[in-house]
Amino acid sequence: MQNGRETIKRTERMGGSIGWAAWVVALALFGLCAGPAPLWAGDGDWSDEGEIPFDVAEIYFELNDTDGDLGIHSLIDGEPWRRLEIEDPRERKMLNIFVQGRLRRQGLTELFFESAEPTFDELNPNRFFRRFREGYYEIEGVTLDGQELESVAELTHLLPAPPENVTINGVAVADDCDAEPLPAVIPPVTVAWEPVTLSHPELGITNAPIEVVRYQVVVEFETEEGFEGNISMDLPAEVEEVVIPEVITDQADEFKLEILVREESGNQTAMETCFTID
Repeated sequence: MQNGRETIKRTERMGGSIGWAAWVVALALFGLCAGPAPLWAGDGDWSDEGEIPFDVAEIYFELNDTDGDLGIHSLIDGEPWRRLEIEDPRERKMLNIFVQGRLRRQGLTELFFESAEPTFDELNPNRFFRRFREGYYEIEGVTLDGQELESVAELTHLLPAPPENVTINGVAVADDCDAEPLPAVIPPVTVAWEPVTLSHPELGITNAPIEVVRYQVVVEFETEEGFEGNISMDLPAEVEEVVIPEVITDQADEFKLEILVREESGNQTAMETCFTID
């Protein structure tokens, strides 16, 4: 995710006397002449370096077009930290994490979360988008040694359309996993779909050109003995078909198929279906 802007925050603390205020001014002027002034790290530590960007700072939406639900996800990774917060475009905190105890001394480096995903009957998509507005979200943290971390992630309402004309061995897939009968195919199993070039026709910013960065194909199964397995394949944007390895299709008689379309903003749309092996 590309950073859209940088926001520098300064916290000024002044004492109750004129003499103390004068010393603060003098020290600030000295800092302008001598080099970068230390930055207040937010909870009792000073840092003599500027803010460090996170290695990864992503905030994005995921739409399950088959089930009709939306969620907000985030992936953050970087230097070990003991405090993390996210602010929305109006500079209101929407996440605030303080690491405590032994874990505080160890620090965290990676955080992934996904929100609850109520169906559209429970949470109307328009209300969802009003809750999570487009714009720049600041992700800030404090490292173990008191330095400030900061990156900015842009969130957009541009959602990919779901893949259309999905087939399995040339047979059109079922609308969902509740369809009867499900398509039955003979291995080897080839999944194909048409390239996605526009945003969703009904949700968010509709029917706009998009840049797909990857497709992801996920196949899940459960054996008669109760073993559950899956395979996930990330594919370049120019690939529109994939063969499911027979070592997978040999494991069960029924499979769940999911195809995700990821747009360059990070937003992704998924469709789900099921099929059987004849």
